[in-house]
Amino acid sequence: MLDRTPLRDSRNGAPPRIPFQDTMDRAIRHLSRTLEYVLAAALALMVVLVFGNVVMRYAFNSGITVSEEVSRWLFIWSTFLGALVALRERAHLGVDMVVARLPAWGRKACMLATHVLMLVILGMLFSGALQQTRINWDVTAPTTGWSMAIVHASAVVFAALAGLILLNDLLRFLTGRMGNDELVMVQESEEAAQVEQVLHQAARAEATR
Repeated sequence: MLDRTPLRDSRNGAPPRIPFQDTMDRAIRHLSRTLEYVLAAALALMVVLVFGNVVMRYAFNSGITVSEEVSRWLFIWSTFLGALVALRERAHLGVDMVVARLPAWGRKACMLATHVLMLVILGMLFSGALQQTRINWDVTAPTTGWSMAIVHASAVVFAALAGLILLNDLLRFLTGRMGNDELVMVQESEEAAQVEQVLHQAARAEATR
């Protein structure tokens, strides 16, 4: 069973409560659920556009003009939005062989260092993507005629929301509201991530009984 006991405040034995912390947790949880629906809709639309274009091309010698362009843009946005969901659920693939074997203080130090580094990188990504969005604001795509800023805006949205998720994690960590198992931010394989999710759901179901 996973150890999801939150880190305790040594002064009173309980994590200090911050008025807006629960609100932030709920907002990020609802955001993640909303993104999952958006991703499902984007995937369905991509399938319809690509498959429909193939059928129309071979069966009716016609096609959907904007199919390829819109599908490509949807794929780009899905990549960034999916990365946000994976960040929140700690499902990004990585090598945790060393970190998982460190004592609690070592995992805390690594977690703090990686969050600070990721926030710095996200700040650079946000700045660069925002510049590209502004530069391409008046540049139109050849097929749809839409602004190319839509493509670059995906990185802006990702950097902003990922920064919010990481800042919320840092706040939970500093106030002792983060479980020991949450100190490892990656999974070594997709199977491990699925097992982690199943065990977490089972633990949550057992706690609500």
